[in-house]
Amino acid sequence: MVMTKVEFNVPEGIVPYTVPEDTEAQRIRNAMLVYPYIKNGVISHGKAAEMLGMFKMDLIMLYGKLGLPYFDESEEEFEHDLEVLKNLRNGGL
Repeated sequence: MVMTKVEFNVPEGIVPYTVPEDTEAQRIRNAMLVYPYIKNGVISHGKAAEMLGMFKMDLIMLYGKLGLPYFDESEEEFEHDLEVLKNLRNGGL
């Protein structure tokens, strides 16, 4: 994976945490940098994983360990989807 140096402004108190020495911490930091773009639908999990040099499932599992859901829907949306699937299984809507 090709790396590029990027500079941006952060509050001074955050500086000690922005350059982790541990490769796992760097991987988490980089994954967190792209997460807002996934959440907003700008890029997919697959594209983010490709950019980060990892498998999509590994990225999804990393986010899961951090408490970030792969499926981002409310309980009501989930219940509605479940009803649609039940109706489809029974041969109709």
